[in-house]
Amino acid sequence: MNAPLQQQDPRFVKSTFSAIASRYDLANHLLSGGLDFLWRFRVARLGARHGPKRILDLATGSGDLAIALKKACPDASVTAADFCLPMLAQARRKGVPALVQADALALPFADGSFDLVTVAFGLRNMADWQAAVLEMRRVLADGGQLIVLDFSLPENPVFLPIYRYYLHHVLPGIAGALTRSREAYRYLGESIESFPSGLNMNALIRSCGFQCEPPRAMTFGIVSVYCGMATGRGSIPKADPDGAGRQNEVR
Repeated sequence: MNAPLQQQDPRFVKSTFSAIASRYDLANHLLSGGLDFLWRFRVARLGARHGPKRILDLATGSGDLAIALKKACPDASVTAADFCLPMLAQARRKGVPALVQADALALPFADGSFDLVTVAFGLRNMADWQAAVLEMRRVLADGGQLIVLDFSLPENPVFLPIYRYYLHHVLPGIAGALTRSREAYRYLGESIESFPSGLNMNALIRSCGFQCEPPRAMTFGIVSVYCGMATGRGSIPKADPDGAGRQNEVR
């Protein structure tokens, strides 16, 4: 993990999600056949295992995972953060209470502020994956838990070419009609192809100061869940040496 990892252009990502924010949920639910609810429910259940009291949901988007986490951990405080204001506006309409506009690479929280950090379908869109995970480690208390949920490529050699055809040729057309932004879903397929998954993702997370559980593949391997426990801080490089970013609460 010495070389910089894949970079995503934050201006493109922000403008893309801003453009589809009002139809984001509709597209997600239809294109996944409603399985996105199951995937987030699974993450919330995993997150509840250790009874966290302070939870941060990064790249919260329209807030579905933050809502699921609050149901699974009713005694916890759940903070939902995203750098895209139109997406946070959707979360606010759903009643997600603690919303913060923040860049995941420069979070406005003190070291060790949370017991659990989650990121669903968001790490893949960040400008520097390793730097983002290091920043998540910074805001986690020692022994805290990180859970990453994201798309992955199936390992089944029969299913993989079928899935790739759907991802690159079918999904952009359907999603483009739903959201009026075919380009956003063309980008989705490209980003999934370049995103590390399985043991490669575990290696990335481990390099940032976590002990990792085996990856959990779901729905024939098109999504995967990665869980890591934050270890001691001694040798972990700082993700943001100039200090944390500025907090901007959405009211």
